Amino acid sequence: MTGNGIVIRTARKTDLPGIVKLQHANQLAQGGTLAAELTSGQIEEMMSDMPQIVACRGDEVVAFLMTTSQTVNSLRPIPVVEKTLQAFAYLDDDAYIYGPICVSETERGGGLAQAMFKHLLVLEPGRQGVLFIRGDNQPSIKAHRKMGMNQVGEFTLNGAQFQVFAYKAMAPARRG
Repeated sequence: MTGNGIVIRTARKTDLPGIVKLQHANQLAQGGTLAAELTSGQIEEMMSDMPQIVACRGDEVVAFLMTTSQTVNSLRPIPVVEKTLQAFAYLDDDAYIYGPICVSETERGGGLAQAMFKHLLVLEPGRQGVLFIRGDNQPSIKAHRKMGMNQVGEFTLNGAQFQVFAYKAMAPARRG
């Protein structure tokens, strides 16, 4: 719970319609910043592979953070993800792809992206994450830098410039 009636948790199959709806509303074609649209089947496959994080107000999905292992990504390579992985020379063997992340327009600026990221770090300690952000998406670049992520590369695809960011979740200190 974030304190404002929003619950952050691992996504469930019942969250699929809300994730798909929020994703669709935030596509580039709709005036949003998401460059790719995942099908329900792809999201469900991702759910069986790694934790997908949602923020819900009641039954409504108001934000999501998707993740994918390199193994699942290799089954259906996506050009922008392949370029991301190629642009970063220091990729750990068990590194995963972070994103997309999306916060509904009505909930932006409330710290949901950071809260979902913190939740993910608890679930995936000690693992490296890598992501891409379109170079013209300054709010996302600023938010991810604020989360402690560092730019580690860049590339151009279909005339668009992308920045590659990476981070490594620190494993919690062992007690005793």
